Amino acid sequence: MSATTNIAAPLAERDKELRNRALVRGWLYVVLIVLFALVMVGGATRMTGSGLSITEWKPIHGVIPPLNQAEWQEEFEKYQQIPQYEQINKDMTVDEFKGIFWWEWAHRLLARGVGFLVAIPLAFFWLTGRLERRLKPRLVGLLALGGLQGAVGWWMVASGLSERVSVSQYRLAIHLTFACIIVTAVAYIARGLATYSEPPANRQVQRFAGIMVLFVLFQIYLGALVAGLHAGLSYNTWPLMDGAIVPGDLWVIEPVWRNFFESPKTVQFIHRMFAYTLLVVALWHAFSTTRAAPRTTHARRAWLLVLLILCQAAIGVGTLLMQAHMHWALLHQGFALVVLIFATAHWRGTKGAYPLETDVEVRS
Repeated sequence: MSATTNIAAPLAERDKELRNRALVRGWLYVVLIVLFALVMVGGATRMTGSGLSITEWKPIHGVIPPLNQAEWQEEFEKYQQIPQYEQINKDMTVDEFKGIFWWEWAHRLLARGVGFLVAIPLAFFWLTGRLERRLKPRLVGLLALGGLQGAVGWWMVASGLSERVSVSQYRLAIHLTFACIIVTAVAYIARGLATYSEPPANRQVQRFAGIMVLFVLFQIYLGALVAGLHAGLSYNTWPLMDGAIVPGDLWVIEPVWRNFFESPKTVQFIHRMFAYTLLVVALWHAFSTTRAAPRTTHARRAWLLVLLILCQAAIGVGTLLMQAHMHWALLHQGFALVVLIFATAHWRGTKGAYPLETDVEVRS
């Protein structure tokens, strides 16, 4: 038997695995796009005050919206029982209620849709033998995270149904951060199935790239606290805040730790300061990567990450100066996701693709 015959079968298996990887990666990119849309609709739902319009959690029956006037009136009467209606929307009509209802309904429908978009192709790829062994637990984990996120979302909504007129900023921040963790996981797995033209970077660059993802996630968490406290509606100047670089009255709430989560002024100040920190750390990462791996895609990605963070900072300043106008705020939220996804792709890129199960070494 010739060497050509000996190598043909393994090469065919490798090509098959590469084709399967491309299919799975394409599916995950679609999931990523829908997740992006879900987070954006969630942001619009919050900004339009629509998040408490559906006062029950019905994962199955809730897919069907009110179909006639009697059902709309019934849904509206449920909303009339919560503090938000009593204290803010007392003069709301049924037609006005429909306007906020559809935002929340669309958000929940998209969330359910993501579940099916993950579960059905996952079952197909699994049953047809297109999944590598290492991918199976990761993808099942993604599905489980999505289910848990649904429960976290209801936990958040429930915080605004009895005593508050809006959801808890603690729970809002957890809900958004958890969504971003899922986005990170999807992007990381998808980019692990890509092909790369250069070998992985050294361990130091890999670790630093991973730290950048954590920093971006933390900044998004801080931004969610700002949103939950409506902190972007005040102190709308830059670079000074309340007339100073470091404003006064940052620690007026007792005990002191509560200021980090409950003081709009303190939370906005910390969000600003960490934005500067993130930019400095990104620059440090870019310089160190260029020094460790000059003229490589790793270095170019690191500098592109700096550029994206600069753009996001500019959008953040614009959002602040525009007093968190809805369009600016949604742009700020959406671009934060872009930064997070790119930071994750960069991190995975420094590590290279997952090893092929059918890799073939050809020797001369």
